[in-house]
Amino acid sequence: MRHTLAALVENHFGVLARVSGLFARRGFNIESLAVGPTEDPSVARMTIIIDGDDRMRDQMVRQMQKLVDALDVRALHAESMVSRELALIKVRANAHNRSQIMQVVDVFRGQVIDVSKESLIIELVGDEAKVGALLEVLGEFEILEVARTGVLALARGSEVMVAPGVEAQAPTA
Repeated sequence: MRHTLAALVENHFGVLARVSGLFARRGFNIESLAVGPTEDPSVARMTIIIDGDDRMRDQMVRQMQKLVDALDVRALHAESMVSRELALIKVRANAHNRSQIMQVVDVFRGQVIDVSKESLIIELVGDEAKVGALLEVLGEFEILEVARTGVLALARGSEVMVAPGVEAQAPTA
C-alpha cells in the first residue's frame, strides 16, 4: 500500500541526507521524494511516497518526528489530500506525426513547451495516473527523455502544516 508523508523541516545543508538515511537504515524504499522551500525560506516541505503497511507508515512518521531538523511530520490520506506531479516529456516528432502527438497532448490538457525539427517537449501536471496514462500513449511514438518531479501533496480543507512558532493564517474571503 502506498502512503504519502508530508514533513516540514529546517531548510539547511544535510537535512535531506539525514531523512533519506533514516529510511535507508530501516530498509525502506522511498518511491518519490519532492523537496522545496515554503513561504518561509528557513523551512522546507518534503513530500515522501513510500510503499508498505500502516505499521511501517506509522513507524516512519514517529522516526522522522525524532529528527532534530523535523518541525512537523504527518501521514496524508488519499481521500483528504490533493496531489499533483509535473512531468516533462521529450518525444521524437517529425512532420508526419507532430500533429498527432499534439492532439494527444491536448486531450490530456498538457502543453507543448518546446518545438524543434526532431522533437517536442511536453509539460503535464496531474496525478500519477494521468502522467502514467500519457506516457503509455506516447509510448507509441519514441519517448526520448522523461523528467518527473515526484508527487507534491497538501491536505484538503483548513488543515495546514506550519512550523512551530509560526501562526497559520486564516483563509480570507
